[in-house]
Amino acid sequence: MPLKIRLSRHGRKRYAYFHIIAADSRAPRDGKFVERIGSYNPNTNPATIELNFERALYWMQNGAQPTDTARSILSDEGVLLRRHLDGGVRKGALTQEQSDAKFQAWKEKKVALKQQIQDKVDADKKLTSEQRLKAEAKKREAKAMAIIKKNTPVKEEAPAAEQTQENAE
Repeated sequence: MPLKIRLSRHGRKRYAYFHIIAADSRAPRDGKFVERIGSYNPNTNPATIELNFERALYWMQNGAQPTDTARSILSDEGVLLRRHLDGGVRKGALTQEQSDAKFQAWKEKKVALKQQIQDKVDADKKLTSEQRLKAEAKKREAKAMAIIKKNTPVKEEAPAAEQTQENAE
């Protein structure tokens, strides 16, 4: 039974989220599966990924082939790197401690990068909201000025006889 790690679509129309599953490659996309190992929500910014790392690694080590999108998600989460490092340990190219140190260093970099992305998104949201508040304040001020202008009585001009006397002086 050839296993695939792939995405199973859920959610409503135009607002999909996905379960990451290990399933028989002959089973339908949203049909029978062996195990659900995570979820992926592309609707959030940045996309939300929840993955059972150990089970994903288990299925990869037992021959499950990920689809292109699932491979990208597993790579981002470090499953493929961990599998690669474990293969090096089995072959004797490096020790378990070296493998763990390399993986931990990669994981720390990844966490820092994700934090930078999240900070940038938060800063963009704050800047956008500040710009909207300023634009709204300008609109309110313009409306207030229009109301004041409308409600202010117009001064009547002085009669023509008085103007001629002022011009004569």
